[in-house]
Amino acid sequence: MNRIKGILYAAVSSSTFGLAPFFSITLLLAGFSAFEVLSYRWGVAAIVLTLFGWCSGCNFRLAKKDLLVVFLLSLLRATTSFSLLIAYQNIATGVASTIHFMYPLAVALAMMFFFREKKSLLVILAVLMSLLGAALLSLGELEAKSGNTMVGLVAACVSVFSYAGYIVGVRTTRAVQINSTALTCYVMGLGTIFYLIGAYCTSGLQLVSDGYTWLIILGLALPATAISNITLVQAIKYAGPTLTSILGAMEPLTAVVIGVFVFEEFFTVNSAIGIILILIAVSLVIFRKPKN
Repeated sequence: MNRIKGILYAAVSSSTFGLAPFFSITLLLAGFSAFEVLSYRWGVAAIVLTLFGWCSGCNFRLAKKDLLVVFLLSLLRATTSFSLLIAYQNIATGVASTIHFMYPLAVALAMMFFFREKKSLLVILAVLMSLLGAALLSLGELEAKSGNTMVGLVAACVSVFSYAGYIVGVRTTRAVQINSTALTCYVMGLGTIFYLIGAYCTSGLQLVSDGYTWLIILGLALPATAISNITLVQAIKYAGPTLTSILGAMEPLTAVVIGVFVFEEFFTVNSAIGIILILIAVSLVIFRKPKN
């Protein structure tokens, strides 16, 4: 029963996070800057998650030794969301999300080369397969309207490495001892501050007064951020990290479907093969048995 519950949580988490491109692009088209979109997204989500943690009896206390670690993790996580949003602006959202989904490969490589995990031929094969998949994606019609393909691809790749750095940091530093809900709240709260600074240093932060725009913001902050994070924690608890990661494949697939049917992005045979190769490569890494 717990396994089924975990699978349901994982499916909800990955599919709701896959809605992020839809709400983000909608706000960008309405004239919001990337900093503004993320300020509202993370700000509202941080408030909701803090209320959730408080109601569930979460301990938010941090030791002084944890402050620097949390600050650095916040920078990595904020960089991930910002670079991914820049990628959405410049290339097809499905392509950007699929490239971002390569982060488990970067995590595996980092653990092998920097933290002395035994090298695996399977991981190397998976990396090569994912690179082939990315190459096939780049051959398709991947540019967004008025976008710069190179900027979009670089931004998507930055999101891969920054998110991998965040995950490795959570696994290998004092952050592993911090309550997951509390850590997420601090990371999002600090991220909101970073984005607000970025907004005020560039175009400023426009105040939202109309109901429709607030519905879009709430859609981005609640289902695509707060709910996806809460259900992710529950999924790992009940189904384990491996199965949760596999079901995370619904995230780029959701983004691809939305991109094709809502934003009229092109979807070619090369795109389909590239996405399949990347999903297989990531699955190989997640399913592999660590060597003792």
